[in-house]
Amino acid sequence: MFLYIIGLVAFWFVLRWYRELARVPNKGEKYVYITGCDSGFGNLLARHLDKLGFCVIAACYTEKGEDELKKVSSERLNTVHLDVISTDSVNKATAFIKTLVGEKGLWAVVNNAGVSVPSGPCDWMTVDDYKSMLDVNLIGVIGVTLSVLPLIKKARGRVVNVASVFGRISAFGGPYCVSKYGVEAFNDSLRMNMSAFGVKVLCLEPGFFKTSVTDLNLLRKNVKTLWDNLSEEVKDQYGHDYPERANVTLEKNVATLLDGDLMKVVSCMEHAISALHPRTRYSPGWDAKFLWLPMSYLPTWIADKMLLKDMAKPTGSIR
Repeated sequence: MFLYIIGLVAFWFVLRWYRELARVPNKGEKYVYITGCDSGFGNLLARHLDKLGFCVIAACYTEKGEDELKKVSSERLNTVHLDVISTDSVNKATAFIKTLVGEKGLWAVVNNAGVSVPSGPCDWMTVDDYKSMLDVNLIGVIGVTLSVLPLIKKARGRVVNVASVFGRISAFGGPYCVSKYGVEAFNDSLRMNMSAFGVKVLCLEPGFFKTSVTDLNLLRKNVKTLWDNLSEEVKDQYGHDYPERANVTLEKNVATLLDGDLMKVVSCMEHAISALHPRTRYSPGWDAKFLWLPMSYLPTWIADKMLLKDMAKPTGSIR
């Protein structure tokens, strides 16, 4: 009986692999709109899809990002300035895209832009800290998607949302996990709403990869900035050596998990865009597949114990 189960599981994986080989036709006629193309996943995806023959619309936050991307791309690739938290900027980009794609519509939007700081214990944060990250990571995703959704419905295309494995499990405090849980919820509701229109809505849940948002210097600076703004009472509660211990934890947990092969994520993005039968969810990264996702299915008390084991803990006291 056990062998039959193994055989069925193996057959299912082979069947899925074979089914996922098929790609959509006429790539040269399909426009793909990608946010956050200055660096990291977005930049690599724009260049990769351009080489595959797609018509790429790469949204960058800076002129430097636009200029450098144009230098290494074909004439098919168009760039556009985009600040996802600015309604005016989003609308200007949408107007440009409408003119560009015409009656063909937009094949795909990839919501890749995002930020990772401020992050830290929840009681270090203010409401404005939460708002600033939610504006980029969640409201930005919703705003960009809704702005081009009529064009995607016209093409019966794709919406690809970059969430995180931390949209499944909260491994640390602050607004990052909150924003990514929100992306997951938006993705799931949109997927159900759009199924009747032939629009596929896909989600990526990467683990730790070596990009600008996981840069250790940025994360250390984030800890220092937050700590410097705390009251003496809160500092006493955590212990005045807490920032040093938190940085040791960063080195131990983040640096050791970082994966430098960004193409693992880009390949999943490309599959979500170009496969005839894409997956509903992708989990690039060994830590996502074998650590964080399995942990998210454990009973809460077990998962909490595993997470707390490696965290920097307060050593002060409540007055």
